[in-house]
Amino acid sequence: MIDDDAALRAALDSLFRSVGYETHCYGSTAEFMNSGRAGEAGCLVLDIRLPGTNGLDFQAQLARSEMDMPIVLMTGHGDIPMTVRGMKAGAVDFLPKPFREQDMLDAVALALEKDASRRAGRQKGVALRERLATLTARERQVMDLVVTGKMNKQIAYDLDLSEITVKIHRGNAMRKMGAKNLAEFVKIAEALAAPG
Repeated sequence: MIDDDAALRAALDSLFRSVGYETHCYGSTAEFMNSGRAGEAGCLVLDIRLPGTNGLDFQAQLARSEMDMPIVLMTGHGDIPMTVRGMKAGAVDFLPKPFREQDMLDAVALALEKDASRRAGRQKGVALRERLATLTARERQVMDLVVTGKMNKQIAYDLDLSEITVKIHRGNAMRKMGAKNLAEFVKIAEALAAPG
């Protein structure tokens, strides 16, 4: 949590700990960046009005540096353009001060769910790339052609192989990639091709 109001930091720290969350409190964005915690699992509760870099600019800075920690914005001086800017930049929620404790807890719970889901997706992508690295060059060629919709006979012609050899390479590639059927094989290939 980043807020320059020590009393609010203490109150939120107590609130979050009361429901079992581990918290770290900072009075400025620089203090947070110097902590080495940017990019860790969790979420960031961020005040808009801060000394030095304001919360919205800091949110943009984090996005540019690809530290995609979910952010809950809060402010005592919000307006509609500020809210729109924060939400368009990916904030999970934007809470005006004073806010209800339950609203803050709900926003943080949602942010933590998003972070867990994003991290799980990233881990799944790492595992898929590791499996992809186990394919031989020929298995990879066959996989690339299978996912374009080509039939074994067409792939055999394109690669100057027998159809049975294509079937063997396709079967090996599917097994190595953990695909139970052709539809799953195509989904895995699409997931690997997706950015991020």
